[in-house]
Amino acid sequence: SCRCVYMVEKIYDAMEMREAYCEALIAAAEKDERITCIDCDLSLSMGTRNFAGKFPERSFNMGIQEANACCVAAGMATTGLVPFVHSLAVFSTRRICDQVFLSCSYAGLNVKIIGGDSGVAAAFNGGTHMAFEDIAIMRSIPEITILEPTDTVMMKAIVPKIAETYGVFYVRYVRRKVKHVYDDGETFEIGKAKVLRDGKDITLIASGLTVAEAKEAAEILKDEGIEARVVDMFTIKPIDVACILESAQKTGAILTVENHNVIGGLGSAVAEVLSENCPTPLLRMGIQEEFGEVGTQDYLMERYHLTAAHIVRNAKEFLKKTKGVK
Repeated sequence: SCRCVYMVEKIYDAMEMREAYCEALIAAAEKDERITCIDCDLSLSMGTRNFAGKFPERSFNMGIQEANACCVAAGMATTGLVPFVHSLAVFSTRRICDQVFLSCSYAGLNVKIIGGDSGVAAAFNGGTHMAFEDIAIMRSIPEITILEPTDTVMMKAIVPKIAETYGVFYVRYVRRKVKHVYDDGETFEIGKAKVLRDGKDITLIASGLTVAEAKEAAEILKDEGIEARVVDMFTIKPIDVACILESAQKTGAILTVENHNVIGGLGSAVAEVLSENCPTPLLRMGIQEEFGEVGTQDYLMERYHLTAAHIVRNAKEFLKKTKGVK
C-alpha cells in the first residue's frame, strides 16, 4: 500500500529546480564516469552549464538539433555511456518522437531525456513552447519511464535513481522555483506514489506543479467537512496501480489534476486503471482541448483552472453529483 507523508506549511523552495537538477547530476557523475550531458544550445536555460564546467570532456552541445542530439545519445548508449539529453519539453518530445521511439526505446538503450518548462511553466515563451501534450506523446512509446519531479528535494533524490536505472526515461520539470512539498531526507521509489494526506471522501491525484495546489485544496475542503486524500503521482509511467485502486476503494471518488492536456496524460492513465480494474467516478482537471498562451505562470495557473480554488470548486461539485454531498 502507499505510504502517508504529511507536508509542512507551503512555501517556495529557495533553489530553482534546474539548480537542484544540475547539482544532482554532477553528484551522480562524480560517482559514475559513464554519465554524459548533451545540450541543444540551452545549457543556461536548462541549468546544465555548471555540469559543463565540471566535466567539459563529458559535455556536448549539439546546437538547435534535438533529433540529432537524441541519435547521438543513442550512439553513446551503445558504447556503455549513460547520456542525459536536455531541451525544452516541446522539443524533447514533439520534435524528436521518432528518434526516441526508434533510436532509443525500440533499440532497448539507456538514454535519459529531460524536458524543461513543461505546461504553463513555459510562461512568456507562449503557446508554441507550452508542452501540454508531451506526456501523451511519450506515454504511447513502449518501455519508457515518465517522471515529473515535484520539488527540489524530490529532484535531488530521484536523479541518482534515474542514472542508476537502465532504460529510456522522460523527465518533465519546471526550470524555476516551485512550492516546497517535501522535507530533506524524504525517500522516493520510481513507480510508487506518495500519499501526502489521507481522507475518506475523495482522492486528489496530482503531479508536478499541481501537487501543492491539491494539498492546499484538501486543507480548504477539510474546513468545509470534506476529507480529501492527496496523492503525488510523480511517476506517470509505470503508474502505481495499487495506489490508485486503494484510493478508489477508500474514497469512492477520484479527481485528477495535471499541468497537461486531460487527453493522454495523468488523468487518462488513472482512467485506464479504474475502468479495467475498479470502475469509480472520476473527474479529470487539466488543459481542456486548448493551446497555450503568453503570461506569467500564476496567471496561466488561473487561466487553465489549475489552482487550489479551482480544485476545491470542482471537488465539491463532483461530490454533489456523485455522492449527493452538499
